[in-house]
Amino acid sequence: MSLTETDIAAREALKERLGKGARFDAPNAPTEDLLLARRGTAYFARKLMELSDDDLYAPSAISGLTRAHIIVRVSYEARYQALALEALDKGEALELPEELPSLDLAATLPARALRHLFQHSEVHLNVCWRDLSEAQWDAALTLADGTLTTPRALPLMRAKGIWQGALDLGNGARRADVPKALAL
Repeated sequence: MSLTETDIAAREALKERLGKGARFDAPNAPTEDLLLARRGTAYFARKLMELSDDDLYAPSAISGLTRAHIIVRVSYEARYQALALEALDKGEALELPEELPSLDLAATLPARALRHLFQHSEVHLNVCWRDLSEAQWDAALTLADGTLTTPRALPLMRAKGIWQGALDLGNGARRADVPKALAL
């Protein structure tokens, strides 16, 4: 997937409308991967909003997991990436907060809390991406599971996870909707 002239023109128009005080991705950020992740996030959000509160606790497309489990998993993945990026920005080692409940426990949250968890984690990660400097995009980064990578790899990782999460909700997401670049 590559940026079209329309995408580029829309981005430039947005920058002009928002003015000098707005913050944007670094010039060397992986633009196409960020676009895949952001469009996947919008798609997941749409599928999530199509679900009634009761539907959140119904079975997902993954045997043994409810849709709430999928929402929590997708949200925690974003949260862990954001925490790793924050640690990188501060020059510290990644320390995971102890207050994050297990997947099974978090899947019992009330519907409103599940929706807020997703929304907050999405905003948190997007802000961390936007605030990375040019040099930080290629800095060494340790993820929550101990994997060594760079921030540049995260948007594609997120794109794959969020699009797969939309399919896993099991409420009408179609493989045909997933960008071919992701090959899920």
